[in-house]
Amino acid sequence: MTPLLSLSDIHVHYGAIHAIKGVGLTVNAGEVVTLIGSNGAGKSTTLRAISGLVKPSSGNVVLDGRDVTGKPANELVAMGMAHAPEGRGIFANLTVLENLDLGAYLRRDKDGIAKDRQKAFDYFPRLKEREKQLAGTLSGGEQQMLSVARALMSRPRLLLLDEPSLGLAPQVVELIFKIIKQINADGMAILLVEQNAHLALKVAQRGYVLETGTLALQGPAADLLANPEIRKAYLGE
Repeated sequence: MTPLLSLSDIHVHYGAIHAIKGVGLTVNAGEVVTLIGSNGAGKSTTLRAISGLVKPSSGNVVLDGRDVTGKPANELVAMGMAHAPEGRGIFANLTVLENLDLGAYLRRDKDGIAKDRQKAFDYFPRLKEREKQLAGTLSGGEQQMLSVARALMSRPRLLLLDEPSLGLAPQVVELIFKIIKQINADGMAILLVEQNAHLALKVAQRGYVLETGTLALQGPAADLLANPEIRKAYLGE
């Protein structure tokens, strides 16, 4: 089976800093794959290299059999990739509804957009209650919901999620991850970067461990969750 996403030998430099060193990974259609590691390991940079926000120095990004290395983000959105970034990146001065509609900015199918908007509200009923509210007045958890919902409005086949639990209360994190599982159960492939390694490995089928820009470990999520080194380094055990 051809992976939906394939990275091979990706390197990223920020000036003299060699941030990503030869990373390779795959995401198959319909699966959740997680990328875990400590702060500064290069997880977010890897996602940015995939989604066209950072140009790799070398290596290849292949989406659904097509080499998309270095393509701009808007072209990748049109090809079926969406990125909900760390820090949410919502438009604070626009309403919830306006933020969602911007997620569909490349689309022209009004009926489909309306259906996907309703689907987003089905996933996140709280957003429906606040659809006319300015996004900047939402709670942190609601803003995270909006970030994910807006990404879904482009109708992607691959969703990149960067630190969806960051700065949120435990009960909100639990809700966000419940919805991530639901989105995946509906057929969406997800590449998840997450500081909470335990939660990430619980929701994923496979995982990769990044250490200072290099892949240290990979395998089925259940195996990584049971690995004593992983438990000590990332689960506080």
